[in-house]
Order: sequence, then structure tokens, then C-alpha cells
Amino acid sequence: MSISQDAHLSTSVGDYLKAIWTVSNSKPASTNAIAEVLGVSSPSVSAMLARLQDSGLIEYERYRGVRLTEQGEREALRLMRRHRLLETFMIEHLGYSWDEVHDEAEVIEHVISDRFTERLAALLDHPTHDPHGDPIPSLDGNLPNTPNTPLTAVDIGAALLLSRLRTQDADVLAYLAKLGIHPGQRVLVLEREPLGGLLHIEIGGRRVVISKELATLVRGEVIE
Repeated sequence: MSISQDAHLSTSVGDYLKAIWTVSNSKPASTNAIAEVLGVSSPSVSAMLARLQDSGLIEYERYRGVRLTEQGEREALRLMRRHRLLETFMIEHLGYSWDEVHDEAEVIEHVISDRFTERLAALLDHPTHDPHGDPIPSLDGNLPNTPNTPLTAVDIGAALLLSRLRTQDADVLAYLAKLGIHPGQRVLVLEREPLGGLLHIEIGGRRVVISKELATLVRGEVIE
């Protein structure tokens, strides 16, 4: 399967490539992890993986996981670039909140051309990160450096300069926004409860308590 620069992958194929790229993290992605990200059954994933392998987009060995081929990774990053530029545009120019943009971008990313994408990048002055702090792949597929230490790994008394939020869940993003947790903020860890792992933090001069699960999504760079 040969894909020209402006040809469009089917929506489902593109979504699978992005999901595999998201969960693989330099190691093979499991069928169950892909199914969870996409909200589909494991048998459905297995059927699509067979298609993707026939198309030369992945390397798949049952029980050993999935890796993107060079072509598959290139296509995944191209879609990620479109998606994150669209989210940035919708927030900065169309008045969307950051918990609204993901589903809209999921639809639009599959129908715009690379030419439109690069016009959009130029309009936005070539941003390196979207409003959630996620890195925007460059035109040649490189990812800008993004500190990724989770808040759960920060010692008591230390602080995290927040760089990204590792979620696209609208309810979670809306809740974090209500707490004032967003990229660029300094988060000081005050206390960690021994049972359940609740974190007491200071952000913007306010004391806030968040769950261990939420804290895992808050990423950045440990600072003095």
C-alpha cells in the first residue's frame, strides 16, 4: 500500500495508527491497550491489525504485540500534527475550551490536506505544543522535547513546572481547568496521604487535593 503525501487514510485506519503510536512508547503495543484507547473489542482490534499488517503499516505478532513500521509511524505522526494544530487553532481563534476540541479535531483531521495543515501551522506561527502541552510533530516527523515527569513522582516539598496533561477526556480536562491546573503552572507538593495516595498540592497560591490517578496525568519538569 503506497500512500501519497496528500492521500487520506480511512478514518478507522488513521485512528488505529494513532492509538498504536500513543500506547506503544518504544515497545510493542498490546491488543488490549489498543482496544481500551479506541473503545472497541479485542476481536475487532485483531481483525484490523491483520489489515494494517497486509498494508505494510504495522508489524504484528500475536501475543507479542504491535509495532508501527516506518511508513505507519510517518502516517501516525502526520495525523497527530494535524490533530494538535487543529486543537490549537480552535482554542486560540474559535473560542473553544480545551475540553471541547478533541472530538472536533478527530473528525476534521481526516478530511484536510497536508497543504491546508501547513497553512494552518504558518497562521499559528508554527507552535511546538498544543494547549494541553502535547508536543506537535514537526513537518519531518520530529517531536520537540517535552518534560514528562508525573506529579506522583515528585518528592514532598519539591515542585513541578507543569508542561502537559496526558488525557483527552473532556470531563477530566474540565475538572483540572476548574482547579487551575494547566501547562505553565508551578505545582508544589505539600503532602501525600499514606492510604489512597491523595496529593495535597499548592497551585496559584491555593491548596488543592487531587487523587493519585489525576496526579499521574499531570506531567512536567521537577524544579527547585
